[in-house]
Amino acid sequence: MSENKIPYKIYLSEEEMPKAWYNLRADMKNKPAPLLNPGTLQPMTREELDGVFCDELVQQELDDTTPYFEIPQEIRDFYKMYRPSPLVRAYCLEEALGTPAKIYYKFEGNNTSGSHKLNSAIAQAYYAKKQGLKGVTTETGAGQWGTALSMACGYLGLDCKVFMVKCSYEQKPFRREVMRTYGASVTPSPSETTSVGRKILQEHPGTTGSLGCAISEAVEVAVSNPGYRYVLGSVLNQVLLHQSIIGLECKTALDKYGVKPDIIIGCAGGGSNLGGLISPFMGEKLRGEADYRIIAVEPASCPSLTRGKYAYDFCDTGMVCPLAKMYTLGSTYIPAPNHAGGLRYHGMSSTLSQLYDDGLMEATSVKQTDVFKAAEQFARIEGILPAPESSHAIKVAIDEAMKCKETGEEKTILFGLTGTGYFDLVAYQKYNDGVMDDYIPTDEEIAKSLEQLPKVN
Repeated sequence: MSENKIPYKIYLSEEEMPKAWYNLRADMKNKPAPLLNPGTLQPMTREELDGVFCDELVQQELDDTTPYFEIPQEIRDFYKMYRPSPLVRAYCLEEALGTPAKIYYKFEGNNTSGSHKLNSAIAQAYYAKKQGLKGVTTETGAGQWGTALSMACGYLGLDCKVFMVKCSYEQKPFRREVMRTYGASVTPSPSETTSVGRKILQEHPGTTGSLGCAISEAVEVAVSNPGYRYVLGSVLNQVLLHQSIIGLECKTALDKYGVKPDIIIGCAGGGSNLGGLISPFMGEKLRGEADYRIIAVEPASCPSLTRGKYAYDFCDTGMVCPLAKMYTLGSTYIPAPNHAGGLRYHGMSSTLSQLYDDGLMEATSVKQTDVFKAAEQFARIEGILPAPESSHAIKVAIDEAMKCKETGEEKTILFGLTGTGYFDLVAYQKYNDGVMDDYIPTDEEIAKSLEQLPKVN
């Protein structure tokens, strides 16, 4: 099909929606390292994980060989409320930049939760309900995951307890109120309501919190309350599995028009959005069927891939969770209270960490003010106010498009627009007022945190 017939927005029909999630690990020659029991330093067993996660989610978490998991009909029916999500050809941005590059973005903000997080939230809530549980606990950074899980739990009649990173709790009161509207309880983390929270506050008085802190509190509440399980919005294999629907839809839409991306870009915090977007493309790359340049974009304030160490580390600051082998800044690293929101996590998905270590994708970090400059430019041209997290990918997509302008290359660029920024207006206000700064940790700060990594042979 000729280029001038490619519409601004490419929509799939309900019949074209994926009926199964794709498990990228099945095609990986080097599998992600297993989670370790922090006490024995042995791989976590299904029985050990059953006490923390829902039974079927544990099966998904541990399965490295099954390429596809059928999406239950109940979840597919829920997806139809907001999926398939549009794939957009950014004609206006291309024209404004004067670039020969062709730019596409997958827009995941067209649901009430405002982000891609709902794709996994409804799946995890469904399995909790199916198991007969009373409720779930979780953490949230910018509030997107907490909002999505609250919505899913409200729909299914489950109790939902959310620990929200303290600086985001204070910066994003409206996101907090959406969670409460859906019936969730929201606690700023670290808090005095858990033993691990009190310990963190004693060791770090006045801390603004981190995702690692909030995870510790949520896990403690889950394991100490019968009928509850812990659910996580990123990092875990099961989450990347659910989010593969993003990439599967994306590839189907591109294939309809004979379009093959040269560069695929996603923001990277824990890895859910990036992992979901790249999954079928990386699968082709692993199988030797095609090649793509894949770029993970992280905040310069929390650069786990670009400045971290590939090692076993705790997934949480309280050191109560299993150990994961990943690129990490150290579980004691607490990022600056900036507006990178959900990207403020000390580690990275074990699956993505393995792919990065194998040289199958690259990573870059960007400064906060540069991110918001790109967000403002995108909002004015494409008409969508992007979330700060998504804007990291926008920044690098624009950079790559401008390189094409310099060289005259007509590359095709695809990036993930994970959600909208309407609950992030405090951040936009600081940028517009000229009071936003760029905090970048020193080598000494990162080294101090990495010195405390657990000793694993």
